[in-house]
Amino acid sequence: MPSPAQDQLPVPGAPGLSVVLRPSKRARRMTLRVGRSDGVVALTLPRGIAIDEAQAFIAAQAGWIARQVAAVPALRPVRVGGTVPLMGLERPVIAGPGRAARYVGDAIAVPDDARAGARVKVLLREMARTHLVEAVDRHAAILGRVPGRITMRDTRSRWGSCTSRGDLMFSWRLIMAPPEVLDYVAAHEVAHLVHMDHSPRFWAQVEGLMPDWQPRRAWLRTRGTELHAVDFA
Repeated sequence: MPSPAQDQLPVPGAPGLSVVLRPSKRARRMTLRVGRSDGVVALTLPRGIAIDEAQAFIAAQAGWIARQVAAVPALRPVRVGGTVPLMGLERPVIAGPGRAARYVGDAIAVPDDARAGARVKVLLREMARTHLVEAVDRHAAILGRVPGRITMRDTRSRWGSCTSRGDLMFSWRLIMAPPEVLDYVAAHEVAHLVHMDHSPRFWAQVEGLMPDWQPRRAWLRTRGTELHAVDFA
């Protein structure tokens, strides 16, 4: 297993690109993952894998790694004078009075200081909750189900989830996507209140709530990384 000094390995043929090694006692095979928002490449290492074996695996996947990293959008800092995606459209971020960011007309007004991005993030998170709760309640009423607790998070690996208790979690970044995409994720998770799997019955339930769900799901697969690239720091 790698020592603390060997927590990264270079990617052959890609100068400056390296892979972070993440030992795992539970993993049964080596797996590669490229961060959606930061392009960090990580290799999960099962117990007993030697460094040379890990390096050979990375070398075999070098082309795939380079393509995946190149496809990660550049970070977009949120600041006054720029724009931020909101409900599928680019909205200008303008200087405004007060302490909080406000959605005014087709623009976001926020104090022009070092915390502008953080304030915009708070606004978008609040808007996401409002829109997602409305969508969840609407779809759940059709199914005759009552959802549990609804929480907003900044998840990287999934846009939503549903627990066995009926609690729902969503990425607040969905408010930046087109409204129909946000509505699809809400319908998807509500359908899990009936079927806690991705069986044909589950997808039939999704289609019952939203017959045109496929292009909405496809948007997330092809454009979702753009939402993670928006930087509110």
